Amino acid sequence: MGNESRIGGGHVQYLVTMTTHVPEGVPEATVDDVRGREAARARELAARGHLLRLWRPPLRPGEWRTLGLFAADDEDRLGEVLASMPLRIWRDDQVTPLSPHPNDPPSPTPLRRGATEFLTTFTETIPDGADPGTVDDARAAEARKTRELADQGYLVRLWRLPGHGQALGLWQADDAGQLQGILASLPLGPWLNVETVPLAEHPNDPALTGKPPAAP
Repeated sequence: MGNESRIGGGHVQYLVTMTTHVPEGVPEATVDDVRGREAARARELAARGHLLRLWRPPLRPGEWRTLGLFAADDEDRLGEVLASMPLRIWRDDQVTPLSPHPNDPPSPTPLRRGATEFLTTFTETIPDGADPGTVDDARAAEARKTRELADQGYLVRLWRLPGHGQALGLWQADDAGQLQGILASLPLGPWLNVETVPLAEHPNDPALTGKPPAAP
């Protein structure tokens, strides 16, 4: 059906939304110490193949939130990994399991310097009365188009989300306008609701720190 986990060994990948609330009155030096230990632990987890990527989503003033792509044998093991991170003392984690998608690029798409990364959540809205042949043709064209977009360096990853007809995509583009044009070119586009989140660099992202996940 699709690709196995990029790090092998039966690992499952997870998108984790990590929201940190530092209690009032905590000294700034204490916060800096915890953040320093968090960065060191992130490097360790990346070297062990558990932490794959980190990003910062758009934030309102005072928010402290991170999106992380993790890999573990199961949710219990993931819980141990997350609990080992120093910032967990002030943090709430929301975990979403990811499944292989048949249109996921077969090899990692290199990150392009200067491009912005985006996460997209796709929800299919194919009407019950749609002609099956037309839908099958659109799905086949979608598979060809996603391979083309991956070859062009736009589509980085694609996963299935829990729930019927939902998928998560990781993209890179010059800006939001270019991404919208890319998404509009998808053959299934007329039957997709799309939510797009622009991503900013995170200083502990393995892609930036030179500690990539283990090879497949």
